[in-house]
Amino acid sequence: MLRWIIFIAIYLLIEIYAFQAIRTLTKNPWVQWIYFIISAGLLAFFIYQLTGGVHGRQMTPVRMYTFGVFLAFFVPKLFLIIFMFGEDIIRFGVGLFSKLAGSDQGFYLPSRRRFVSTLALGVAAIPFASLLYGMYRGKYNYKVLKYALEFDDLPEAFDGYTITQISDVHSGSFDNEKKVAYGIELINEQKSDLILFTGDLVNNMADEMLPWKAHFSKLSASDGVFSVLGNHDYGDYVEWPSEAAKEQNLQQLKDLQKEMGWQLLLNEHVSISKNDEEIKLIGVENWGAGGFKKAGDLEKACEGVSTTDFKILMSHDPSHWTEQVKEDDRNFHLTLSGHTHGMQFGVEIPGWFKWSPVKYRYETWAGIYENIGRYINVNRGFGFIGYPGRVGIWPEVTVIQLKKRRNDT
Repeated sequence: MLRWIIFIAIYLLIEIYAFQAIRTLTKNPWVQWIYFIISAGLLAFFIYQLTGGVHGRQMTPVRMYTFGVFLAFFVPKLFLIIFMFGEDIIRFGVGLFSKLAGSDQGFYLPSRRRFVSTLALGVAAIPFASLLYGMYRGKYNYKVLKYALEFDDLPEAFDGYTITQISDVHSGSFDNEKKVAYGIELINEQKSDLILFTGDLVNNMADEMLPWKAHFSKLSASDGVFSVLGNHDYGDYVEWPSEAAKEQNLQQLKDLQKEMGWQLLLNEHVSISKNDEEIKLIGVENWGAGGFKKAGDLEKACEGVSTTDFKILMSHDPSHWTEQVKEDDRNFHLTLSGHTHGMQFGVEIPGWFKWSPVKYRYETWAGIYENIGRYINVNRGFGFIGYPGRVGIWPEVTVIQLKKRRNDT
């Protein structure tokens, strides 16, 4: 209860400040009342959705769109208060100077300027439009990102071998069959040797995948489709009537992947063979730093794997690489992860600039990272959850080509 009181108090302070821009531009009471009704209504519905209705931490479509619309109206107000507060500092400085200079008026606050309020609203319109666009189109704006990675000890037969990685489908969030079907076609168009899925097939329950099972069954690669579990796949964010019901849900999800033609790796490995040479594909269950599930077991998954084998590790949460994998003596050449979604919000200029608030939580959060010749790719995700859209950080299909490093003389 206390945190909601604090949240409402902060929200009201922001609203009061942001309203100054509206009041400066118009004295029309109808406009002001409409602004008040929209703001109060959004706050009330937002609080209701997060505290009432569905129990637990489930992120339902209604909750997601409530959150999305709330963000679309709330974030612009943060930009408004920057201008309003900045103007108040100047107004206060002018008034203080007037008093110290001995003006007959003494201390006074100059009136607000329409130009500043107009400029503030113009700037605030940018995140407002961006967040609405992200919900309308951005969430299905699939991008194919291609990388070529060189390794000294890559088996010769795998020189030029291609892997397509997808992650974080979150099928319970989908609401456009045509767009999802297009995304599946885009994956198959890459004609990779191997397709790897790195966890979070659903938001909460295995049933969410049923409407999309036929589409994802179409994924095809010459060496197969392999998958691992992510934190959302275990059903930990649902209040189950019993532990048996929770276990049944997880088993249903495992069965669904088998029925789709995927091979789910549960702390185990397989060998991918080509021309009498092989690489090891290792898949662990979710392991995440902090409060996330730590079911991943590298020791079990690597039983029978040699330190000299070329290894590709599938692990949903990139904090696993940061905390355990990147300096492991077994030398995991390439790790594939997801989980962060790039926060579904940020600014990215390929090859030049990349920023998202999630960078302050995860050391590796989107794209390729390297440490002593070992690589991780953090896929930005195929789907979405929470905010029902994407702004600047688009849904991703990753294609990685393995290359044998040549030392030309």
